[in-house]
Amino acid sequence: MTETLLRESPLAGCHQAGGARFTQFAGWNMPLLYKGILTEHQAVRERAGVFDISHMGEIRVQGSGASDWLNTQVTNDLNRLKPQRAQYSLLLNENGGVIDDLMIYRLDADVLLIIANASRYERVAEILRSRVPDSVEIIDESDSTAALALQGPLAGTIFQRAFGQPMVDRNTIADFSLDGIPVFVAGTGYTGEPGCEWFFPAGQAADVWNKLIATGSDDLQPCGLASRDSLRLEVCFPLNGQDLDEDHTPLEAGLGIFAKLDKGDFVGREALATQKAAGVPRKLVAFAMEGKSPPPRSHCRVFHQGEVVGEVTSGAQSPSLQKGVGMAYVPTAIAQPDTTIDIEIRTQGFPARIQSKPLYRKS
Repeated sequence: MTETLLRESPLAGCHQAGGARFTQFAGWNMPLLYKGILTEHQAVRERAGVFDISHMGEIRVQGSGASDWLNTQVTNDLNRLKPQRAQYSLLLNENGGVIDDLMIYRLDADVLLIIANASRYERVAEILRSRVPDSVEIIDESDSTAALALQGPLAGTIFQRAFGQPMVDRNTIADFSLDGIPVFVAGTGYTGEPGCEWFFPAGQAADVWNKLIATGSDDLQPCGLASRDSLRLEVCFPLNGQDLDEDHTPLEAGLGIFAKLDKGDFVGREALATQKAAGVPRKLVAFAMEGKSPPPRSHCRVFHQGEVVGEVTSGAQSPSLQKGVGMAYVPTAIAQPDTTIDIEIRTQGFPARIQSKPLYRKS
């Protein structure tokens, strides 16, 4: 049997030196945690945390008519995306299923940067290349790029210390220099907290990481994938491959606001328009456990009035809410806040209640 080699982040040495515990994720060997999920989760909610996101993919789309063409491939309207701004969008199949959810940055009129998920960016690049006209170029910059996410209430303070300038606003992008190293910064994140994401040359990754850690001092906690997952779940940000996949549409996932059916044709539009007209059959809801229970996990069955109505897509114990939480696709008829359901955990049913999104809000 051939052993599958895991990809290593350019920051792997920094994580090892910092005592991180590693896990396999989407073909990568990535830090799962440093001091523990509770410590890291709390740090991001109260101070600041930094995550290695070098496993994400960076795909540049450029050339004559690049923006107009890409607008026919994704759900959101790139005509509304101003220079130096970021936009959330989705790439669909012909049936309206989600291939990947993306962040798209407009660097120039016909130069755009796509940030794709770790497990999907090679497929995203392949699909775009299969559809691209001769005037447009698709460049996969993932192997030459390292990235991190600085997140938390003190992210702006730490950024100001590092660069001597204010942090970029939400969904705004800008170029900076950190001791001569070019750093592209986007006011985006996956935790529900203020923050930004940095993209820089992979060969200088350790220098950037170490500089940030030293600058952050006691205000900054290195964090792993475990707390990133609990943080995003509390604010109901979907995870591709669990909450989003090619069998579910953006309308079912509650992402219809990012699918602009009035902008003109795009791949999957006809399927979405048909589904919207007929009525969305199921929806991705958030839920919280009621009373004491083990934490819900992906693939746990969901019951309503004794009948199986779906399964959990994402589930975990919420450090902020101190109860089990999750998301699941259920029939639209019962996808209303305050509906009672049961989650089957370890062959036993535990009561839960559908909640409005997000599950966690700043007090």
